[in-house]
Amino acid sequence: MSVSLAPRTTAHRSAAELRALAEAANEALGSLTDHEASPAEVVAWVAANFSMESAAVACSMADAALPHLVAEQLPGVDVLFLDTGYHFSETRATRDEVDRVLDVRIVDITPEQTVAEQDAEYGAELFSRDPGLCCARRKVAPLQAALGGYEVWFTGVRRDEAPTRTNTPLVTWDERNGLVKVNPVAAWSFDDLMGYAADHKAPVNLLLGFGYPSIGCEPCTKPVAPGDDPRSGRWAGSAKIECGLHE
Repeated sequence: MSVSLAPRTTAHRSAAELRALAEAANEALGSLTDHEASPAEVVAWVAANFSMESAAVACSMADAALPHLVAEQLPGVDVLFLDTGYHFSETRATRDEVDRVLDVRIVDITPEQTVAEQDAEYGAELFSRDPGLCCARRKVAPLQAALGGYEVWFTGVRRDEAPTRTNTPLVTWDERNGLVKVNPVAAWSFDDLMGYAADHKAPVNLLLGFGYPSIGCEPCTKPVAPGDDPRSGRWAGSAKIECGLHE
């Protein structure tokens, strides 16, 4: 793994302490109840319990609503961008705009192998033959390595995106990565997300206006017809519905 800026490394509380904190948070924030905390209140809870240096925001650069929301209370927070080597040019442009206009620290996370090196070992277009392995090597493993320097990470996972995400809590203990996982916008709709971005002039990927409500790697992302599942354009034609980051 290589990064243009290194993920921060901070003194960690124990796994038991962080797990207990995550469990208490959901009760305090009313997760999955009629009295659920707002996204800003969820971020405020993180700001009260974690330092800026111990937090990271994962961002696919479909939009910058989440980085903006977090940076309002944790200015200078690390924003992790998984540079898989397969991104749309529009996604890279969004990454650059986020770096320019928001008070965040972009950290580019890259896999151990370049695309050419992976092709040499596994054959060209691994994504078309074994998308699970490609995602594991180019997304899951690099992110797991990067998260080792933090106590908490924010994601933009929303409950309306897919059946696998319907019961997403606001805060959870991420056993695989060994830190607290926070999903502040879990209850938001796509329109809520776009409304926030518009109200706060947060950058938005141009592809969102061209039928791409969920944006991943270019070879594995197709436009979606109006009214269809917003994630149906990801790995279209296959049984795969998640890259593995949130499974």
